[in-house]
Amino acid sequence: MIQDEQFTGIRKGLLEFALLTLIGAKRVYVADILARLAPTPFATQEGTLYPLLSRMRRDEVVQYEWVESDAGPPRKYYSLTEKGRARLEDLGAYWRLLTTTLEQLGR
Repeated sequence: MIQDEQFTGIRKGLLEFALLTLIGAKRVYVADILARLAPTPFATQEGTLYPLLSRMRRDEVVQYEWVESDAGPPRKYYSLTEKGRARLEDLGAYWRLLTTTLEQLGR
């Protein structure tokens, strides 16, 4: 896996897309998110994740609910709102457009 510093900006720019994709697949809490991102180029820390999730909540693309846990305190589980699903769909379409464009440029 390429972890070159020259790609840091690209990874940061795509982190919201990665989060929407992950949260869109199933309801998750922060420890799940961090664990799922850890082996990927989107690996991040709580100090980056919490502010991004807060902004996404203010933008009304994610929501959360508290769920009691047998293993400790209640957990905050995140899910997508309808607006979040629409944003994920838009980002997916834009990503496909960029991919197609880059492939065409390389011909």
